[in-house]
Amino acid sequence: MEKKSLGVLGGMGPMATSVFFEHVIENTVAASDQDHINMVILNHATLPDRTDVILNNIGDTFLEPIKKDIQTLETIGVENIAIPCNTSHYFYDEMQKSTDINIINMVGETINEIAGKYGENSKIGLLATNGTVESGIYHNECAKYNMEMYTPNDTIQQKVMDIIYGIKSGTDVSVGAFEMIIEELISKEKCNCVILACTELSTIKLREDSRKYSVDAMQVLVERSIKLSGGTLKAR
Repeated sequence: MEKKSLGVLGGMGPMATSVFFEHVIENTVAASDQDHINMVILNHATLPDRTDVILNNIGDTFLEPIKKDIQTLETIGVENIAIPCNTSHYFYDEMQKSTDINIINMVGETINEIAGKYGENSKIGLLATNGTVESGIYHNECAKYNMEMYTPNDTIQQKVMDIIYGIKSGTDVSVGAFEMIIEELISKEKCNCVILACTELSTIKLREDSRKYSVDAMQVLVERSIKLSGGTLKAR
Protein backbone atom coordinates (compact mmCIF):
# COMPACT_ATOMS: atom_id res chain seq x y z
CA MET A 1 0.00 0.00 0.00
CA GLU A 2 1.23 3.48 -0.86
CA LYS A 3 2.36 5.56 2.10
CA LYS A 4 0.04 8.38 3.12
CA SER A 5 1.06 11.20 5.47
CA LEU A 6 -0.66 11.30 8.84
CA GLY A 7 -1.44 14.59 10.52
CA VAL A 8 -1.59 14.49 14.31
CA LEU A 9 -3.46 17.20 16.21
CA GLY A 10 -1.73 16.91 19.57
CA GLY A 11 -1.08 18.77 22.78
CA MET A 12 -4.23 17.43 24.49
CA GLY A 13 -2.10 16.66 26.53
CA PRO A 14 1.52 16.78 25.39
CA MET A 15 2.55 13.59 27.22
CA ALA A 16 -0.31 11.65 25.62
CA THR A 17 0.76 12.95 22.22
CA SER A 18 4.30 11.78 22.88
CA VAL A 19 3.03 8.34 23.87
CA PHE A 20 0.89 8.18 20.73
CA PHE A 21 3.96 8.91 18.58
CA GLU A 22 6.02 6.29 20.41
CA HIS A 23 3.26 3.69 20.08
CA VAL A 24 2.96 4.27 16.34
CA ILE A 25 6.69 3.61 16.00
CA GLU A 26 6.61 0.59 18.32
CA ASN A 27 3.63 -0.98 16.55
CA THR A 28 4.96 -0.59 13.01
CA VAL A 29 6.85 -3.42 11.34
CA ALA A 30 10.04 -1.73 10.13
CA ALA A 31 13.48 -2.90 9.08
CA SER A 32 14.55 0.64 8.14
CA ASP A 33 13.50 4.27 8.59
CA GLN A 34 11.67 4.11 5.28
CA ASP A 35 9.27 1.43 6.54
CA HIS A 36 7.77 3.84 9.07
CA ILE A 37 4.86 6.15 8.23
CA ASN A 38 5.23 9.88 7.66
CA MET A 39 3.72 12.02 10.40
CA VAL A 40 3.26 15.76 10.93
CA ILE A 41 2.59 16.49 14.61
CA LEU A 42 1.02 19.81 15.59
CA ASN A 43 1.38 20.01 19.36
CA HIS A 44 -1.15 22.72 20.24
CA ALA A 45 -0.81 22.60 24.02
CA THR A 46 -2.56 25.94 24.66
CA LEU A 47 -5.94 24.77 23.41
CA PRO A 48 -8.58 25.27 26.12
CA ASP A 49 -9.35 22.37 28.44
CA ARG A 50 -11.87 20.16 26.64
CA THR A 51 -13.81 19.19 29.78
CA ASP A 52 -14.27 22.85 30.76
CA VAL A 53 -15.35 23.74 27.23
CA ILE A 54 -18.02 21.02 27.15
CA LEU A 55 -19.36 21.50 30.67
CA ASN A 56 -19.51 25.30 30.27
CA ASN A 57 -21.00 25.15 26.76
CA ILE A 58 -18.28 27.29 25.16
CA GLY A 59 -17.40 25.05 22.24
CA ASP A 60 -16.36 27.90 19.94
CA THR A 61 -13.33 28.62 22.10
CA PHE A 62 -12.06 25.17 21.12
CA LEU A 63 -13.43 24.87 17.60
CA GLU A 64 -12.07 28.15 16.25
CA PRO A 65 -8.39 27.38 16.94
CA ILE A 66 -8.70 23.66 16.10
CA LYS A 67 -10.16 24.48 12.67
CA LYS A 68 -7.13 26.68 12.00
CA ASP A 69 -4.90 23.74 12.97
CA ILE A 70 -6.79 21.53 10.53
CA GLN A 71 -6.26 24.13 7.79
CA THR A 72 -2.53 24.10 8.57
CA LEU A 73 -2.45 20.32 8.12
CA GLU A 74 -4.42 20.68 4.87
CA THR A 75 -1.78 23.08 3.56
CA ILE A 76 0.99 20.64 4.45
CA GLY A 77 -0.83 17.92 2.54
CA VAL A 78 -1.65 15.19 5.06
CA GLU A 79 -4.16 12.55 3.98
CA ASN A 80 -5.55 11.44 7.34
CA ILE A 81 -5.76 13.17 10.72
CA ALA A 82 -5.50 11.53 14.15
CA ILE A 83 -6.48 13.36 17.32
CA PRO A 84 -5.16 11.52 20.40
CA CYS A 85 -7.73 13.03 22.76
CA ASN A 86 -11.01 11.31 23.53
CA THR A 87 -12.84 14.33 24.94
CA SER A 88 -12.21 16.40 21.80
CA HIS A 89 -14.29 13.89 19.83
CA TYR A 90 -17.40 15.52 21.27
CA PHE A 91 -16.76 17.98 18.44
CA TYR A 92 -15.98 15.29 15.85
CA ASP A 93 -18.82 16.15 13.45
CA GLU A 94 -17.97 19.87 13.43
CA MET A 95 -14.27 19.13 12.90
CA GLN A 96 -14.94 16.67 10.07
CA LYS A 97 -17.32 19.09 8.33
CA SER A 98 -14.51 21.68 8.24
CA THR A 99 -12.26 19.53 6.02
CA ASP A 100 -12.28 16.96 3.23
CA ILE A 101 -9.40 15.15 4.94
CA ASN A 102 -10.48 12.04 6.81
CA ILE A 103 -10.36 12.51 10.59
CA ILE A 104 -10.06 9.08 12.21
CA ASN A 105 -12.93 8.64 14.64
CA MET A 106 -11.20 7.36 17.77
CA VAL A 107 -14.49 6.76 19.59
CA GLY A 108 -16.24 5.02 16.72
CA GLU A 109 -13.27 2.79 15.96
CA THR A 110 -12.94 1.78 19.63
CA ILE A 111 -16.59 0.82 20.06
CA ASN A 112 -16.57 -1.02 16.75
CA GLU A 113 -13.65 -3.13 17.96
CA ILE A 114 -15.34 -3.87 21.29
CA ALA A 115 -18.59 -4.83 19.56
CA GLY A 116 -16.70 -7.27 17.36
CA LYS A 117 -15.13 -8.90 20.39
CA TYR A 118 -17.96 -8.92 22.94
CA GLY A 119 -21.14 -8.54 20.86
CA GLU A 120 -24.62 -7.31 21.72
CA ASN A 121 -25.81 -6.93 25.32
CA SER A 122 -22.26 -6.51 26.59
CA LYS A 123 -21.67 -4.17 29.52
CA ILE A 124 -18.78 -1.78 29.00
CA GLY A 125 -17.16 0.33 31.73
CA LEU A 126 -16.06 3.87 30.85
CA LEU A 127 -12.97 5.45 32.44
CA ALA A 128 -12.72 8.99 31.13
CA THR A 129 -12.83 12.69 31.95
CA ASN A 130 -16.01 14.28 33.21
CA GLY A 131 -16.27 15.98 29.83
CA THR A 132 -16.20 12.70 27.94
CA VAL A 133 -18.68 11.10 30.34
CA GLU A 134 -21.08 14.05 30.25
CA SER A 135 -20.84 14.39 26.47
CA GLY A 136 -22.35 10.95 25.93
CA ILE A 137 -20.12 10.23 22.93
CA TYR A 138 -19.28 6.71 24.05
CA HIS A 139 -22.83 6.04 25.23
CA ASN A 140 -24.20 6.99 21.81
CA GLU A 141 -21.77 4.71 19.99
CA CYS A 142 -22.53 1.81 22.34
CA ALA A 143 -26.24 2.19 21.70
CA LYS A 144 -25.66 1.56 17.98
CA TYR A 145 -24.50 -1.96 18.87
CA ASN A 146 -27.06 -2.62 21.64
CA MET A 147 -24.34 -2.57 24.27
CA GLU A 148 -24.70 -1.06 27.75
CA MET A 149 -22.32 1.70 28.80
CA TYR A 150 -21.57 1.87 32.52
CA THR A 151 -20.13 4.99 34.11
CA PRO A 152 -18.61 4.97 37.63
CA ASN A 153 -20.33 6.56 40.62
CA ASP A 154 -19.29 10.06 41.70
CA THR A 155 -16.68 8.82 44.18
CA ILE A 156 -14.88 6.64 41.68
CA GLN A 157 -15.24 9.22 38.92
CA GLN A 158 -13.47 11.79 41.10
CA LYS A 159 -10.63 9.31 41.65
CA VAL A 160 -10.36 8.86 37.88
CA MET A 161 -10.23 12.63 37.38
CA ASP A 162 -7.56 12.98 40.08
CA ILE A 163 -5.45 10.37 38.29
CA ILE A 164 -5.90 12.04 34.88
CA TYR A 165 -5.00 15.52 36.08
CA GLY A 166 -2.21 14.12 38.23
CA ILE A 167 -0.64 12.72 35.07
CA LYS A 168 -1.15 16.03 33.26
CA SER A 169 0.64 17.88 36.07
CA GLY A 170 3.49 15.39 36.26
CA THR A 171 2.48 14.05 39.67
CA ASP A 172 3.22 10.43 40.49
CA VAL A 173 0.01 8.39 40.44
CA SER A 174 -0.73 5.04 42.05
CA VAL A 175 -0.99 2.32 39.43
CA GLY A 176 -2.44 0.05 42.10
CA ALA A 177 -5.25 2.51 42.87
CA PHE A 178 -6.17 2.71 39.21
CA GLU A 179 -6.11 -1.06 38.85
CA MET A 180 -8.46 -1.33 41.82
CA ILE A 181 -10.95 0.82 39.91
CA ILE A 182 -10.72 -1.52 36.92
CA GLU A 183 -11.16 -4.51 39.23
CA GLU A 184 -14.30 -3.00 40.79
CA LEU A 185 -15.91 -2.39 37.40
CA ILE A 186 -15.14 -5.94 36.26
CA SER A 187 -15.87 -7.88 39.45
CA LYS A 188 -18.52 -5.82 41.24
CA GLU A 189 -20.29 -4.11 38.34
CA LYS A 190 -19.93 -7.13 36.00
CA CYS A 191 -18.56 -5.18 33.05
CA ASN A 192 -17.15 -7.30 30.24
CA CYS A 193 -14.34 -4.81 29.76
CA VAL A 194 -13.42 -1.20 30.48
CA ILE A 195 -12.42 1.48 28.01
CA LEU A 196 -9.38 3.60 28.81
CA ALA A 197 -11.07 6.59 27.24
CA CYS A 198 -8.57 9.27 28.15
CA THR A 199 -5.15 9.38 26.57
CA GLU A 200 -3.53 10.18 29.93
CA LEU A 201 -4.76 6.80 31.17
CA SER A 202 -2.98 5.23 28.20
CA THR A 203 0.34 6.26 29.74
CA ILE A 204 -0.21 4.00 32.79
CA LYS A 205 1.66 0.69 32.70
CA LEU A 206 -0.94 -1.86 33.76
CA ARG A 207 -0.26 -5.40 34.89
CA GLU A 208 -1.47 -8.20 32.63
CA ASP A 209 -4.45 -9.11 34.84
CA SER A 210 -5.78 -5.53 34.48
CA ARG A 211 -4.70 -5.02 30.88
CA LYS A 212 -6.61 -8.06 29.61
CA TYR A 213 -9.90 -6.44 30.66
CA SER A 214 -8.97 -3.02 29.24
CA VAL A 215 -9.47 -1.63 25.77
CA ASP A 216 -7.18 1.34 25.21
CA ALA A 217 -8.81 3.82 22.84
CA MET A 218 -5.43 5.33 22.00
CA GLN A 219 -4.06 1.93 21.00
CA VAL A 220 -7.04 1.52 18.68
CA LEU A 221 -6.24 4.92 17.17
CA VAL A 222 -2.57 3.96 16.80
CA GLU A 223 -3.41 0.78 14.92
CA ARG A 224 -5.94 2.44 12.63
CA SER A 225 -3.49 5.27 11.91
CA ILE A 226 -0.76 2.84 10.86
CA LYS A 227 -3.08 0.91 8.55
CA LEU A 228 -4.56 4.02 6.89
CA SER A 229 -1.07 5.46 6.39
CA GLY A 230 0.20 2.41 4.52
CA GLY A 231 2.32 1.01 7.32
CA THR A 232 2.45 -2.64 8.38
CA LEU A 233 0.98 -3.30 11.82
CA LYS A 234 2.81 -5.62 14.19
CA ALA A 235 0.82 -8.61 15.42
CA ARG A 236 -0.49 -8.15 18.97
